[in-house]
Amino acid sequence: MDYASYQSLLEERLQRNFDLERDYIYRDMKLDLLAKYYVRNEKYVFTKKATIYAFENNELCMIKHFHRINPEGLHQYTELLKSAVGDFVNSHDEHMSTLITGVIVVDEIPDPEIPKQVKKFKFHKSFAFGFKGWVDVALVLVSLKQNEVITNKKGREVEKAYRL
Repeated sequence: MDYASYQSLLEERLQRNFDLERDYIYRDMKLDLLAKYYVRNEKYVFTKKATIYAFENNELCMIKHFHRINPEGLHQYTELLKSAVGDFVNSHDEHMSTLITGVIVVDEIPDPEIPKQVKKFKFHKSFAFGFKGWVDVALVLVSLKQNEVITNKKGREVEKAYRL
């Protein structure tokens, strides 16, 4: 499978629930696709103005195609995902959780260290001891020629959406 057909497959899967932006520039890196999902749930009595409680769950997917990736390029991309926490996550009393998913698409995996680093990657941040929510980062590596999807522990939750 080539990258153009994989990208259109992803867009088709994500467009029902996500707001999609193609060719998004974030911190001098061009992302092929940025997908945003925001949901707010609330409980109220009689009228919507009498809210008892509310909470928000968000997801942000940053998809980038690399022709070749090395450990340094992977490190730069994971640092970009970590910086997205400060730029895209608005922690407040009604914020519950945000999942930032970084998807790296490669033609084939050149270095056997890359899958090991992807599996070991972990990032979690809570705000105000969790009272204002938390953020997790899922990392997904997709190899087009090998038909393989490799994820970190948090990425297993969303792995099915990125399969070929």
